[in-house]
Amino acid sequence: MRRDSIFYKLFQQSPSLLFELLTNPPENADSYRFDSVAVKEPKFEIDGVFLPPENENPGIMYFCEVQFQKDEQLYERVFAESSLYFYRNRARFSDWQAVIIYPSRSIEQSDIYPHRNQLHGDQVHRIFLDELGDIRQLPVWVGLMVLTTVDDELALQEARYLLERSVVERNETVSRAIMELVTTIMVYKFEQLSRMEVEQMLGITLQETQVYREIKEEGREEGLQEGEQRGRETEGRSLILRLLTRRVGELPQQMRRRKAACRRHRALKLYL
Repeated sequence: MRRDSIFYKLFQQSPSLLFELLTNPPENADSYRFDSVAVKEPKFEIDGVFLPPENENPGIMYFCEVQFQKDEQLYERVFAESSLYFYRNRARFSDWQAVIIYPSRSIEQSDIYPHRNQLHGDQVHRIFLDELGDIRQLPVWVGLMVLTTVDDELALQEARYLLERSVVERNETVSRAIMELVTTIMVYKFEQLSRMEVEQMLGITLQETQVYREIKEEGREEGLQEGEQRGRETEGRSLILRLLTRRVGELPQQMRRRKAACRRHRALKLYL
């Protein structure tokens, strides 16, 4: 699962979500905007950066890294990029902080000794999703983060819970955004299911989401109506795959090679 893309989508919907993970968030957390920045000479791009309001300079900038695969030089890269960008923009910011989000401690870089001062100070914040507690006791947006790490056997009931809770706690616009994100996460977990099966599992109508309408319209514009001629189920699967490709990148080949019958059987067993 391309979880980093899902997390950045979450941050785009609600930039203040990052600060719900921190013990001492800035007082103007609601005013931050989420963006990506480029650093030249050498050129590289940092995908997750939270920038303070421009009218409150100098402010504190936050770098965010979502890491779901082991990278033995992650801290070297993150600290080098963060320090260089801060150096090039020193007049704009008074300080920088880094937030690293892991599914569990087992994914963290093994050799952290060279970075002991930063990792044990107050400038770097390591978030381990499996240590945040019961998904049902967390804020809805944080719960969406944790949902990406939940085993398939529990994901369905937790996804339904988050959908129901979003309707109770949020307004219609926010609830729809949460519905789309839950759908994206679940389709990634059960990528071999048809559109109808995903709808039945979640108890929602995928056609009603903005994401589905956009992909449907895009399909019409590109002359891809032949999917409709292959039946309702085939069309649904094609549109879901296009949804994921557009929103969170290409599906990993390993996931594509899984047997459809096995995944379908397990998912439908959970639903029933």
